[in-house]
Amino acid sequence: MTDPSARLTVSRLGCERDDRMLFQDLAFNARAGEIWQITGANGAGKTTLLRILVGLHGFYQGQVRWSRPLAPDLLYLGHDAGIREELSARENLQFSRALSGQSGDLDAALAAVDLYGFEDVPAGRLSAGQRRRIALARLWLGGKSVWVLDEPYTAIDQAGVAKLDARLREAAGAGVLILYTSHHRVGDGVRQLRLGAAGEGR
Repeated sequence: MTDPSARLTVSRLGCERDDRMLFQDLAFNARAGEIWQITGANGAGKTTLLRILVGLHGFYQGQVRWSRPLAPDLLYLGHDAGIREELSARENLQFSRALSGQSGDLDAALAAVDLYGFEDVPAGRLSAGQRRRIALARLWLGGKSVWVLDEPYTAIDQAGVAKLDARLREAAGAGVLILYTSHHRVGDGVRQLRLGAAGEGR
């Protein structure tokens, strides 16, 4: 039975790849204001699951149901930062903002991820962590109510981890539904779905 309060309902979800079942019989309900951490060993299907949820992977069994059309509400950050190396940090973020329809101040968002002073440096001259933070700056632009983040903590330092933790908690407190893959847990109250273990979210 569908939970009327759920923003996302997943039931009996399974996916097979290369004659191997990645996961099966996944079932959970996710609501506005919740943070869901998806964990599991390498190859367990974490990225595949996120891609199924946002409609980028169509080979699966079961049902994925959003309570309203997802596209206008979605902020999706894939495992690849998606940065053009010849563009500056500001230009990359400006392009992402235009593509997604987000609003917000570019320089304030870059400053929030400690890229103040690097706004006009081509991304190809920045470190891996700095390039990752260009992508993460989109989390400070706002305007989206569903965040799906694939390994957002990759390549960022301890201070960046703390800042990202705080931003995710702040967004969830404002009603954003967040689903992310990582072995890092944002904090208490985070729901967990472990692939390769029990099929039910906790």
